[in-house]
Amino acid sequence: MSPAAPGQPGSGFALAEDADTADTANAGDTAGTTSRDAATTSTSPTAGGLWRGGRGALLVALLVVAVAVAGVLLGGSGGPGRLLDPADTSLSGGKGLARLLQARGVRVERVTSVAEAGSLAGQAGPAGSTLLVSESFPLGEDDAERLAAAPSDLLVVGVRKHLDLLAPGVAPVREARARSREPRCALPAATRAGSAYSGGVALTPPPGAVGCYPADGAPTLVSHTAGGRTVTVAGDAQFMTNLRLAEDGNAALAMNLAGGRPTLIWLTPPETVPPAGGGTAGFYDLVPEGIKWAVAQVLVAVLLLALWRGRRLGPVVAERLPVVVRAAETVEGRARLYRARRARDRAAAALRAGFTDRVTPRLGLPSGTGPDALVNAIAERTGQAAPHVGAALYGPPPVDEAGLVALAEYMDIVERQVGKS
Repeated sequence: MSPAAPGQPGSGFALAEDADTADTANAGDTAGTTSRDAATTSTSPTAGGLWRGGRGALLVALLVVAVAVAGVLLGGSGGPGRLLDPADTSLSGGKGLARLLQARGVRVERVTSVAEAGSLAGQAGPAGSTLLVSESFPLGEDDAERLAAAPSDLLVVGVRKHLDLLAPGVAPVREARARSREPRCALPAATRAGSAYSGGVALTPPPGAVGCYPADGAPTLVSHTAGGRTVTVAGDAQFMTNLRLAEDGNAALAMNLAGGRPTLIWLTPPETVPPAGGGTAGFYDLVPEGIKWAVAQVLVAVLLLALWRGRRLGPVVAERLPVVVRAAETVEGRARLYRARRARDRAAAALRAGFTDRVTPRLGLPSGTGPDALVNAIAERTGQAAPHVGAALYGPPPVDEAGLVALAEYMDIVERQVGKS
C-alpha cells in the first residue's frame, strides 16, 4: 500500500501543502480561461509613451516654464529685499532714488553704522549734507541721540522709535492709512511735487513747523528748522522705494527732500543684523534667501525628473499557465516516488512536520517550541500517553509500509482530539 495514496488515512497530512498549491494553480487556470478572449495587456500611458508619441518635448518645456515662473514669483529678485537700501534693486529697495540723486549731482554715501554716519556728517561741514534715517535701521537710544547731534540736515522716514530724540517736538498721533494725498501746505519741496503716497502715522508738528499731506486734519509729513539745520519727518517711507517711486509725485518729493544738499548720507542696516537679546545667528540665518529658493527649485526639478523617468506599473495582467496539475495527481505522484525509493523515513518526516505545523498553533504554543513542551501539551490536551506521543513525533522511522500507515492514522486521531478539545 502506498504511504500517501489517495483515500488512505493520513494522506491529507502528508502533502496538504501540495494540494493547496495545486488548488491555487487551478484557480489561476480558471482565471486565465475566463480572460482568454480579452486583451492580454492593459496598461495606462507612461511618460516614455508620451515622449515617443511626440508630446514629451512639449510636456518638458511646460514643466521647465512652470518651475521658472514659480521661482520668479516666489523668489522675486533673490529674496524679500532690504527696505530703502540704496544698493538694493528689489521693489522695497532704494536704488532707483539713489540713481536719480546721483544723476542730479548729489553724492550718495551708503553707511551701515551710526559712527560712520556721524564721521561723514562732520567732514561735510554744517549744512553740507543730509542724513537719511529710515525705519529699516535698528535704532537704539544712544544712536538716536548721536544722530540728532550730527551737523547735517536730518530726514527721518517711517521711524517711530525714539522719534522724540531725533526730532524734538514731533510726536506720533495715530495710525494713518497710506495712500495718495495732496500736500495742502506751503513747503516748497511738497508743493513742487504735488500729490504723493503718504500716511503711515499722523504727526503733531512743533511750533513753527510746516505740516503737509494731512490725514484727518493731522499732517503725515512735518518739516521745521532748528539750530541752523532742517529736520523733516515723514510718517511712511514707501514713497521712496522702487515700487512707489514712479507713482504720482513720489520721485519729485523724494528728490526734493533727500537732494537738498550736495551729499546724502544714507544710513542702512548692516548685511547681518545681530539677533535681539545678544544671541548668535544660526546657520540657516546666515544662508541668503536666494540660495534657499535655488535649492527648492533644484528639488522640484529632481522630483519632476523622477516622475518622468521612473517606472510606472500598470494593472495586473492575467496569464494562462502552460500546464495544470491536479492536486490528487501531485499527491499520488510523490507517493509513488517515495515508494519506489523506499523512502519511508522521508515520508514519515513529512507527516510529522505537517502534523507539528498544524497542531502547534492550536495548542497556543509558539512556532519554536521544543519537543518536550510539545509532547506534554499534546498529552495534556488529548489524554494520550506522553511516551506514545513522543515516539510518534520523534521516534525512529517506520520499518515498513504498514508502520507508516499506522503512524499516519495515529497522528490523524491525535490531531482530531486536539481540534475538539
